[in-house]
Amino acid sequence: MLRSVKAQDYMCKDLITFTPETDLFEAINKLVNHQITGAPVVDSSGNLVGLMSEVDCLKAILTLTYHEEEMGGIVGTYMSEEVHTINYDADIIKVAEEFIHNRRRRLPVVKDGRLIGQISRRDVLRAVARFAEDG
Repeated sequence: MLRSVKAQDYMCKDLITFTPETDLFEAINKLVNHQITGAPVVDSSGNLVGLMSEVDCLKAILTLTYHEEEMGGIVGTYMSEEVHTINYDADIIKVAEEFIHNRRRRLPVVKDGRLIGQISRRDVLRAVARFAEDG
């Protein structure tokens, strides 16, 4: 049985983030260059306000092309505002359950509404592997 370990113990703290004002193509370039599929969007106070994913970027491009508009825009126009999060002190079992039930690859970790990190399915597996090594 896994002993209790918190999301904050295994989350990534060095995140690529965007603001709602970030240029759409700057966001696309960061996703591509950093080989990530999405990034949290935060306001000037560090509060999580959305998530910009590859799918959101594709939707933006298709929308602009369909309406024959000039390519461009800002993240805030195209980001997903409904974001599943996990609290920083949630135990790793709760995190795993969230991944299973909500079919997410990663979850932003929040403390008092502010983004403090992100945890992925791989991070949970890393925690399990560490427990297996420790016996």
